[in-house]
Amino acid sequence: MPDQEVAPFGAWMSPISAEALTQGALRFMEIAADGDDVFWIESRPEESGRYAAMRRSADGTVNEVTPAEHSARTLVHEYGGGAFTAADGVAYYSNFADQRLWRRPVDALADAEPITPEGAFRYADAAADRGRERLICVVEDHSGDGEAENWIGAVPMAGGDAAPLHRGFDFYAAPRVSPDGRRLAWICWNHPRMPWDATELWLADIASDGELRNARRVAGDARGDEAILEPAWGPDGTLYCVSDASGWWNIQRWDGDALVPVLEMEAEFSQPPWTFSSSCYAPLDGGRLAVKYFQDGMRKIGVLEAETGGLLEIETPFNSFGYDFAVSGNRLIVEAAAADAGAKIVAIDADSGEIEMLRQGAAPPLGREYISEAEAISFPSADGRTAHGYYYAPRNADFRGPEGERPPLIVFTHGGPTSRTEPGFSLGVQYWTTRGFGVVDVNYGGSTGYGTVYRRLLNGNWGIVDVEDCSAAAKHLVERGDVDAERLAIRGGSAGGYTTLCALAFTDTFSAGASHYGVSDAAALAEETHKFESRYLDTLIGPYPERAELYEQRSAMSALDRFNCPILFLQGDEDKIVPPNQAERMVDALRKKGIPVAYILFEGEQHGFRQAKNIIRAAEAELDFYGRIFGFQPAGAIEPVEIENL
Repeated sequence: MPDQEVAPFGAWMSPISAEALTQGALRFMEIAADGDDVFWIESRPEESGRYAAMRRSADGTVNEVTPAEHSARTLVHEYGGGAFTAADGVAYYSNFADQRLWRRPVDALADAEPITPEGAFRYADAAADRGRERLICVVEDHSGDGEAENWIGAVPMAGGDAAPLHRGFDFYAAPRVSPDGRRLAWICWNHPRMPWDATELWLADIASDGELRNARRVAGDARGDEAILEPAWGPDGTLYCVSDASGWWNIQRWDGDALVPVLEMEAEFSQPPWTFSSSCYAPLDGGRLAVKYFQDGMRKIGVLEAETGGLLEIETPFNSFGYDFAVSGNRLIVEAAAADAGAKIVAIDADSGEIEMLRQGAAPPLGREYISEAEAISFPSADGRTAHGYYYAPRNADFRGPEGERPPLIVFTHGGPTSRTEPGFSLGVQYWTTRGFGVVDVNYGGSTGYGTVYRRLLNGNWGIVDVEDCSAAAKHLVERGDVDAERLAIRGGSAGGYTTLCALAFTDTFSAGASHYGVSDAAALAEETHKFESRYLDTLIGPYPERAELYEQRSAMSALDRFNCPILFLQGDEDKIVPPNQAERMVDALRKKGIPVAYILFEGEQHGFRQAKNIIRAAEAELDFYGRIFGFQPAGAIEPVEIENL
């Protein structure tokens, strides 16, 4: 483009301001259907990160179900999810402020009323037991000393205490009532396993008095290595689930004696249940299943014939689908994004493939000529393995870099670490590429979507495999000639922050980094974190404290002598998962060592930033930080970050 202005990479004026990251930047979750009504939860940064439960009725009217003073968010497992359900025209949700369950009719929108008492209980993943006018859900009891207790309980829809139905396991999820109301299925597991390591599928009869009878394990072993997820009942009473026994998360059905594969293929029909209620399939009428699946680095959607195993992919303009799924009649209700369009809630006809848009956040504030589309890349890493990711080249219709100059690169490391990144449109990525940065979003070994073997590469190797793969991604792009070898940065949040800090400590690849509420001391995490993840590191590193020396070896805090480049720390002051002392101990130590370091503590934030003002400040601070380190002046007026020892 001959009219492009020449400016240093990183200093381009972008049409995406930090404010644009929050304005209408709705994040969708917990999609559900009740008859012709479709429901979802959307987070609102401009309302201090409030979670609003929304309804779209059959006539297309969209309204909020939750009162303005409520936020539909549960803290079960701290990560939450499964905070909302609807049945027969009534919405039920967990309110963040008091963690009580509330109810509200969706038509009249009368005053919301609590149905559980005040106390130390939390509730999640509720299923309606309509015939008995109650909700069956996961209950988390914090009333005792020590670790919280989890169990399956029943809460009267009219209000009352939760009555225990099944207990004895460390964790429960996905209680699902059969269509005839006579059976209940669920999954459960014990420490030190996580739900993507090993779970059990249980089934029980629901007696006339509402109690469970003949509760029995029908598949899986919480001490084994089969991860069974997402039980769901078909309209005909068939029980389905997803199992990774084949080496991939494939859909199975219970034939009364054992699980039988519906279809076996090298694709993932589930994802790690970091939050409750996430789903990748939903039964339709006629023995069909609406499915989402991840194959060859891409999300796809289709219809699976349960009897024959025939899978028909539905062609759509989307390249990424969210973690939640529902059906309403013959329509597949899902969050979707494309390379050039942000997330929206859509309904896809299972037969025709016709798409109806139900809800959309703010449209991207830029045309296609500004959008950097993902390039799926696979590249060699340590020990002969192949790692994966998505590369986004700098792109801005108004600017180009100086002749012969290569752009700086930011390596994105996703959280989890048992999770993954996808290539759908993200303002958070385009914020950087429109300014002249290259971005590579890495699905390092241990990420999901590439089969069980790949997912387990981090077992015993956290802080090694992920670091090697992120370093390999940067070197691969340097060798291709895409980016500047002297200006490589790495950034990530939570577990991605741990990988970031380890990469800065144990490799010489990067010259700057940004840790967003990241783990700096693995031993401290094992000692201080919440119940859900309290034994997670047994698998990722080793049992603690028996292998305390290994935790020390894998912690950036123990390798201060290895740091030689600037680091930015961003942290919420109410974070219960990675407490602020993780960042503060690291900052103090680096400050004393003379390493350039910047630290911002955000008031009122938990694990992840939800308030608009803090999202804006974090984005601008990180941009200013890279500008100061890489030697360019960011365009526009932004508040500088204080970097000590620079």
